Amino acid sequence: MDRIKPAYAIAAVLWLTAGLSNAQGQTVDVAAAKKDTKVVVYGTVVPQAMEELHKNFEKKYDIKVEYWRGSSTAVAERAQSEWRAGRPAFDVVESSWDVMTLMKMEGMFARYLPPSAEKFPAQFKEKDALITPWRILPISILYNTELLKADEAPKSLEDLLNPKWKGKISIPDPSRHTTTAKFFWNLEKLMGAQWREYVKGLAKQQPLLVESLAPVTPAIIKGEVQVGIAYIKFVKQYKGPVSYVSLNKYLSDPNHLALGAKAARPNAGRLYIEFAVSAEGQRMIAQDGEFVLAPGVFPPIQGAEKVTPNMIPMDNPSEDEAKSLSNEFRQIFFAK
Repeated sequence: MDRIKPAYAIAAVLWLTAGLSNAQGQTVDVAAAKKDTKVVVYGTVVPQAMEELHKNFEKKYDIKVEYWRGSSTAVAERAQSEWRAGRPAFDVVESSWDVMTLMKMEGMFARYLPPSAEKFPAQFKEKDALITPWRILPISILYNTELLKADEAPKSLEDLLNPKWKGKISIPDPSRHTTTAKFFWNLEKLMGAQWREYVKGLAKQQPLLVESLAPVTPAIIKGEVQVGIAYIKFVKQYKGPVSYVSLNKYLSDPNHLALGAKAARPNAGRLYIEFAVSAEGQRMIAQDGEFVLAPGVFPPIQGAEKVTPNMIPMDNPSEDEAKSLSNEFRQIFFAK
């Protein structure tokens, strides 16, 4: 399967050309937002990681946050179901780029560019102002610091193919986990046409396959494996002997916020988004290990300031490409 631009990404480009190409930050009417009294948010971030952000938003503006959390798939299913039934209950949606793009193309979002987002790195901005990036999930190699010294850990993704790591690596099953499949697919950005050979070589290392990126870190901490591929933020979010490898570039998954096109409380929704992407809000979410886009704001992870400028946003395969990748990875990792 040759690498091609995802079908819905092409459609999104066409959408952009018909939209607002040079959007400028829009000031929020705080007084009108306060009259809304609450804001309903559907998102993918665990509630405890959003607690400080929501507590401070409520204290500052006297607007209650009603937050419902689910996986990116669950968020899309709930929001789309409500939208198609003509009864959207959400004011704001937060999820991954691929899910947000699909909902955007369905007309579910209203244009809003928060002023604070104007300072974000250009490679993460959306020109149509329908979705706003607010956190990024860079991926690296994590390792057990009790089993390995820093100079003993792999220095690059390619180092994982060294025979000494055979049976000592954990990764999510790419035939079932879409983010890992996307990560491998995007290795073309780093390795060119050799990315498939790399994946085949990794399969020969007999990695411990888990259901998603999250279980990789506990497996490392418990010593079930010595290294694994996972989000860097897990170094902060899991307690135990784990650190990450500094790479030249980091394939990264952007997450976005958007205002509902039929939001019952649009002013509160705009204010919530602006607060979340402001330096104040970004510092709050970063404290839990999240990498954010506000200039000069970093999570309390050693070397985080060197990760941020080297993050590369991942492209998303189309639905047909994703199915093809799943079948291909099943053959690579499970065929006898």
